[in-house]
Order: sequence, then C-alpha cells, then structure tokens
Amino acid sequence: MPISTINGISLNHQESGTGDLVVLVMGTGSPGRVWDLHQTPALTAAGYRVCTFDNRGIAPSDEGAGGITIEDMVADTAALIEHLGGGRAHVVGTSMGARVAQELALAWPDLVAKVVLLASHARMDRFQLVLSEGERQLADSGVALPPKYQAAVTAALNLSPASLRDDRAAQDWLDLFEFGGGKTSPGVRAQLEMDRTYDRREAYRGITAPCLSVGFADDRMIPPYLAREVADAVPGGRYVEVPDAGHYGYLERPEVVNRIILDFLRE
Repeated sequence: MPISTINGISLNHQESGTGDLVVLVMGTGSPGRVWDLHQTPALTAAGYRVCTFDNRGIAPSDEGAGGITIEDMVADTAALIEHLGGGRAHVVGTSMGARVAQELALAWPDLVAKVVLLASHARMDRFQLVLSEGERQLADSGVALPPKYQAAVTAALNLSPASLRDDRAAQDWLDLFEFGGGKTSPGVRAQLEMDRTYDRREAYRGITAPCLSVGFADDRMIPPYLAREVADAVPGGRYVEVPDAGHYGYLERPEVVNRIILDFLRE
C-alpha cells in the first residue's frame, strides 16, 4: 500500500480495479487488507475501482496515540476521496467503519454517492457501553489472556453459532484468532478511547445519500436492532438482515453480503 500525507497524517491506502470508486472503511482494530479476502475481489470483478486503507490508529498509518475522534476519522476518509480524484464515491463501512461512513454521508454529502453500512449503529446500548469499558480496562491492566481463551471469547462475540457447528470450520476460526491476537497497540487503544456515549438517530435524518443498512442476525457486538434503527432514521433508508451471521458476517457469509452490496450499488 502507498503511504500518502492525507488530512495532515500518514495514511496507508491501496487501489485496485477501474470504474466508479468504492471506498471500504474497516472497523475497530483491523487493517484495511481484511477487505481483500472477499469484498475487494468481488467489487473489482464487477467493474469497480476499490480503495482500502488503514484507518488512523492502525500502523503503518498514523497511530494517533495522542487521541482519535470520530471527526478525525471522517475527515481522513473525506480527504482520501478527494486525494483519489474527488467526486462522489460509494462508501462501504463495517462496525466503527459504518459509523465513519454514515457521519461522512452527513457531513460531506457531495462526496458520497451511496452508502452501505454493515453492522451499523446510531447509538450503543448498555451492553456495548460496558463491553467497551471492559476492553479499555483490560488493555490498560497489562493482563494477557491465554491465547486459546482469547480466541474462544473472540469467536463467541463475533461469529454466528452456525459458523461453529462444524468442528473443522470452528478450529480454523479459532486458530486464526489465536495466532492473530496479541498486545493492544497504542493506536488501537486510541480507537477504543473514542466516545461511545452518543445517540445520532435524529441527526441521521439529514443524510441524503441512498443508504442501505445491513444487520447480522447473530451479531452480539452490534445487535441487528441497532442496525435497523439507522435505516429507520435515514430518509428512504433500507434495511437487510443476513441470517446465520455474526459481527464478522462479511467474512462468514461473503457471497451473500457481496451480492447485497453489489445489487444496491447497481440500482
């Protein structure tokens, strides 16, 4: 990925394909290359130009260890679209990245053609608030959970039970989480510190871009009723729910999710 100075920081980004621009915005703690497993190939094959990037907080982009706000991340994404040639782009985000995408559609309507929100939310309920506080406390405690236990907790929170019924498939996921874990970086810790006490349902009535909110039926991190609330708030917003999918539904059921995204973008 090339590293460019965008919005005053170093931002690691990559482009592939040709056609209308689609910018993919990743969630908390994950690099942009996660999209390359399923979504980038599907979008480029369908004739789109795709940009993925490492959000502020994810090295080698600026880690923002001094603090990160949602406004920072929205401005980064807006500046990236302008860096790529300006004009309107389709924007797809997941989890925190969906929050960035919907705030971008609100603040920079001239930059957003359509917006797709995976595991989105306009607010957090009590469980998410307590969980996020617990994540911060764990990161600050210096305690390292045993890798196998950390893998099991990650699977339980982010995957559908449907993905864990087959022992071989479950072991693949658990191995991935076990070997992909590790100490929380300063940048990810800064992402975790971002404000969670908000309710943007009324504000999102000002979004004018066509909006599709996609909920995952078995999502424990962002339950689907919160994703539906976003669609209900945005004028003309639409909601689709994917069965047998957890918070990582775009990785668990990529064919279904990719079809939903492409059908919406082609309309």
